[in-house]
Amino acid sequence: MSVSNEPLLRELRVLELGHFIAAPFCTRVLADLGADVIKVEPPGGDPVRGWGMQANGQSIWWSVHGRNKRCVTLDVRKPEGREIVLDLVKRCDVVVENFRPGQLEKWGLGPDQLAEARPGIVLVRISGYGQTGPDAHKSGFGVIGEAKGGLRYLGGYPKNVTDLPPPRAGVSLGDSVAGLYGAVGALAAVLDQRSTGAKEARVIDVALGEAVLSLLEGALPEYGLTGKIREPMGSAINTAAPTNAYPCKDGTWLLIAANSDPLFAALCRVMGKPGLADDPRFKDNRGRVEHMAELDAIIAEWTRTLTPREALEQLEAANIPATKIYTIADVASDQQFRARHMV
Repeated sequence: MSVSNEPLLRELRVLELGHFIAAPFCTRVLADLGADVIKVEPPGGDPVRGWGMQANGQSIWWSVHGRNKRCVTLDVRKPEGREIVLDLVKRCDVVVENFRPGQLEKWGLGPDQLAEARPGIVLVRISGYGQTGPDAHKSGFGVIGEAKGGLRYLGGYPKNVTDLPPPRAGVSLGDSVAGLYGAVGALAAVLDQRSTGAKEARVIDVALGEAVLSLLEGALPEYGLTGKIREPMGSAINTAAPTNAYPCKDGTWLLIAANSDPLFAALCRVMGKPGLADDPRFKDNRGRVEHMAELDAIIAEWTRTLTPREALEQLEAANIPATKIYTIADVASDQQFRARHMV
């Protein structure tokens, strides 16, 4: 069977009326899949052009943020800019924006105007709180969505460990997750429009906080049914063990996820403690979670005698999921990332 090397979304054209992260992330995903993305930037350019480290006077981050896109500078607040946008819309399947709700309408670029220019247009709207509800008017960034959606709390330190605030992830998870939902929604809406021939605008309404909330597994129904709030666990989780970060002798950290009975038994053999799997405290997951601190101390005692490479040779030979916690330098040199052209 022959496989085409043509980009999957080669027949999709997208107009980006976005800035900062969420909407540009959404369109970047579509562009990477072959969509023709036209990015509208304000006079002076997207703010991200000036963010982060610079090389040759250019933002390095921008090379990721703006890749595979065609860019045009327009002042959409002016009538002539609005008319050019509507003319571009006539040739597009999707419009993606992440302004505060109501801003497009103020510019005369709301769903009705877009659908008049291009019947059946798909409009992806990414905002802090969504297009409706009592908080819709509020501004929000990814970090606000992460806090509002509960992730920042869960990513904090266990109680009584420190009085430091819950740390942020180091990247804009809220924006990126919302952008992914926007891309999925756009493709679903395009499929529907092409199958039905609908002429009205299809609006995909994505809220940063809701996108993050969707990642919280069973935390919400757990609270609804039991009244219990899932608490921060640091580098562990309160549902399975052992799955944690353990110190190595070179000061780096090794993540081991041996949280099933067969994997735990294999880990015990690797550590030279096969009898540990039959210890009444650790013989099943419930017991291992209950005695997590004792178990983690035993595993850490073993990992402290080894470098990550030495530990991983033994763990991988036993098919136990494990990895060193990577820095970006580790990522850049990783053979798997390189083999799959991620780096």
